[in-house]
Amino acid sequence: MTDWQPTATMETLRQRARLLSLIRAFFDGAGALEVDVPVLADTGVTDLHIDCLQTRVNGRVQYLQSSPEYYMKRLLAAGSGSIYFLGRAFRDGESGRRHNHEFTLLEWYRQGWDEHQLMAELASLVTSLEPAWDVEKHRYTDLFKRATGLDPHSAPLADIRDCASSLADTRFHGDERSTCLDLIFSLAVEPSLPQGLVLVHDYPACQAALARLGRDEDGNPVARRFEAFLNRMELANGYFELTDPAEQRRRFEADLALRKAAGKPPVPCDEYLLSALEAGLPPCAGVALGVDRLLMQWLGLGDIRDVLPFAPAEGGHD
Repeated sequence: MTDWQPTATMETLRQRARLLSLIRAFFDGAGALEVDVPVLADTGVTDLHIDCLQTRVNGRVQYLQSSPEYYMKRLLAAGSGSIYFLGRAFRDGESGRRHNHEFTLLEWYRQGWDEHQLMAELASLVTSLEPAWDVEKHRYTDLFKRATGLDPHSAPLADIRDCASSLADTRFHGDERSTCLDLIFSLAVEPSLPQGLVLVHDYPACQAALARLGRDEDGNPVARRFEAFLNRMELANGYFELTDPAEQRRRFEADLALRKAAGKPPVPCDEYLLSALEAGLPPCAGVALGVDRLLMQWLGLGDIRDVLPFAPAEGGHD
């Protein structure tokens, strides 16, 4: 049998080690503290579209973390200052050319920054690896209108559903606006993005997740979040972080209602995080970046299995 062999070539693994070293050097030079937080916790995330892997430890259900976010925000509330994490994260139901259930995540938080300052630092990190990559910054609204002719903020939900239905070749009826917008963006907007690094900001307010709300230059309510796409591949997701514990609890409860309606199991709210917000999370911006995807683009490889030391045999392709 030869299936004991690594999935990636040895040269790719050397480049992987180099990338991890360069990332650490970048943040060490920028004055951020590397933190090492648990990957097992008593809670997962309530997000409808994220399913955490579960295990049992000493008879108790534990969740493999889909992100170190909750632990990192507790550190920020405790006075850590700007921090970064470089390590493993996990999500169930993730497989394909760009997905794996176990992946390497770079997540960092800048105290006292907003999302635009963080976008600039992300661009600096990415172009330090490949200076030839162009960087563009666009509002979500402008890209969405250009690709679909619809205003994501004001278009009637029926029109948004019709657009999603035509793209997916299936009929959407009771689906939330956010779900339909996600599908339209992935099928109509992402393929139209230019090459290089594209930073998309001012998302519709219904897609705020853990971001603060604000208003764009047209007066529309927006989520103060951004996503980064590298050569049309989603690379990172960032927020000007929500610090209001009451609003955070309300969003957790809204997520749980959506999970229930979708027939998904409930997930305990992270009371430690809510307590940290009560104690006072300093103003900050945070972003999570997929390191495996960054390596794929850096090396010009098309399948995540090609950059993983040992990818699962079942793989799958999207």
